[in-house]
Amino acid sequence: MGTLDGRIAIITGASAGIGEALARDCVREGARVVINARRESKLKEMAREFGEASVACVAGDAADEGVIAELLDTPAQRFGADADLIVVNAGRGLRGSVYASTTDEWEEMLRLTVLGASRLMRAAAHRMVKAWPEAGTDAFEAKWKETVESGEPARDIVVLGSTVGRHISPFSSMYGASKFAVNSLAEALRRELASKGIRVTLVEPGVVRTEFQESAGYEMEGFGAFMDRVGPVLRAEDISRSIVFAASQPPAVHVNDIMIRPTRQEYP
Repeated sequence: MGTLDGRIAIITGASAGIGEALARDCVREGARVVINARRESKLKEMAREFGEASVACVAGDAADEGVIAELLDTPAQRFGADADLIVVNAGRGLRGSVYASTTDEWEEMLRLTVLGASRLMRAAAHRMVKAWPEAGTDAFEAKWKETVESGEPARDIVVLGSTVGRHISPFSSMYGASKFAVNSLAEALRRELASKGIRVTLVEPGVVRTEFQESAGYEMEGFGAFMDRVGPVLRAEDISRSIVFAASQPPAVHVNDIMIRPTRQEYP
């Protein structure tokens, strides 16, 4: 019996790195999963590997409102129920500071990392709130009591932030600023939804070795030396394991915020 038996998850940015590792772990732990990324061929390959009975694919830009609507509609169409675990993972990095980074990449990074994440957080929250009786009513309290006592699945929105969204680095300050926004929005949404029984969990990884660094334009010789100095750095599986742990807690238990670094990473 898996720790996520009966759960239905949506994972954006699922074609590589943390998203791919999490999709794999969710299926292994008994969940059915809707995976999203721009690379449709990779998603279909993952679905064949994991088993198409457990995986649905929605290819496209995770910041696009049409794609977000399709993501939220697909679980009911494919699995007969709405998702109860939404993982806001898609985003992109950018090498450099406000002083030195490439300005023509700012808008795209902010569009996907901040606006796209915000749109999915909002849409997921509205869908989850609408599915239950109004908070504060007797009907809501009865539903909440039944959920807690029976051990029914919780309702989770998990947001991927970053350590640089709390401890800014001058060498990646534009990306760090985008994650400051995401970190703040996740905590604000947690406070707004807590009384409704919905858990919003912020996960703030330190250095994780994925294809993220190359796609963000990092100078890999220098960054590689940094990773060697603080290594071994985290793997995508380390972050996935932490998300599964948080999501598998009983409905009345909430791990609000997970900051996870390689043991030897002092900063950021």
